[in-house]
Amino acid sequence: MYIPKHFHITDRDEIFAFIEHHAFGQIISTLKGKLFSSHLPFLVSDDRQKILGHFARHNPQCNEINEQEVLITLEGPHGYISPSWYINPGVPTWDYQAVHIYGVCKVIPQLDAVKTIVDTLSNKYEKAFETYWEPEYNAGMLKHIVGFEVEITDIQCKYKLSQNRSEQDVGSVIEHLEARGSKALADAVKATNKQ
Repeated sequence: MYIPKHFHITDRDEIFAFIEHHAFGQIISTLKGKLFSSHLPFLVSDDRQKILGHFARHNPQCNEINEQEVLITLEGPHGYISPSWYINPGVPTWDYQAVHIYGVCKVIPQLDAVKTIVDTLSNKYEKAFETYWEPEYNAGMLKHIVGFEVEITDIQCKYKLSQNRSEQDVGSVIEHLEARGSKALADAVKATNKQ
């Protein structure tokens, strides 16, 4: 990913917090010589060395992905930034957050390991609901799921959030984003620029 220095995020705690919060993305590999992508939720291993997930068994990507180098892409809030919002002259642009994770994918055939992935992922999101999904239900579903882990070889993180603009321009961008209802992006611009 192209990352100018002022947009490059290197703090691993920040990067992994982003991954945990924006855990839905794409895993990209090759299938029969062509690029192929699946949109999936991901988990980070406790030691932060692997990304875990699962495919539907009928997804053709899981047939060729074992031992293949893959790219996982994750996005945070993003949006159009009008030059009319700047105090100083500028051009139209797009502010966004993105993480690219590179690694080698290994298919996990063991049902107990797949169950752990499904349970961990479900528990992460189910705890927000009053009626909890019953774990017994997933036992019959496991035969339709293929687990995987990606051993991380590189992570690139880019926050393009108006850091190259003046303090006045950043303040105006935040104000306009909030007025348009883009609170998540406004908050990201604010946090990154310490405003």
